[in-house]
Amino acid sequence: MTETMIRRAETADAERLTELIHACSAYRGEYAPMIDGYRVTPDYLARHEVFLASDPDTGGLLGFYALIREPAELDLMFVADEAQGRGTGRLLIGHLLELARRIGITTVKVVSNPPAERFYLRVGAERVGVFPAAGRITWDRPELRFTVQDSGPADRARPTG
Repeated sequence: MTETMIRRAETADAERLTELIHACSAYRGEYAPMIDGYRVTPDYLARHEVFLASDPDTGGLLGFYALIREPAELDLMFVADEAQGRGTGRLLIGHLLELARRIGITTVKVVSNPPAERFYLRVGAERVGVFPAAGRITWDRPELRFTVQDSGPADRARPTG
């Protein structure tokens, strides 16, 4: 089996990322309002650190994440249903934390879909609070935080990407 590839998302990927969001079974039923009408746009990709994981053999999209730099927050993270349980999410979080470390971010906030909280806790996040229900989101969401480990100034000098 060939290793999963992670690369920076390009403007041409916007539609594929949007399709992955809307295909995700975790956002059916009561959680559907979170993604109703949501689109990843080329402008969004230009403004944020968005990386995708793909199968190098087929080119199939396995998942992606989006990091907002200031204040540092994991804004989006989706893993295709068929890629869940295979380490794709863990790989993406590892990439996120390495990127954050290299660019000098010390903590990354996550406001999670309630069913995803267990995943974030397993990959090293800690629960720090609750983001209250508001607007069309009628349930409280766990607020978590990753603490980014810094292994020294030399690591910050490496390029991002």
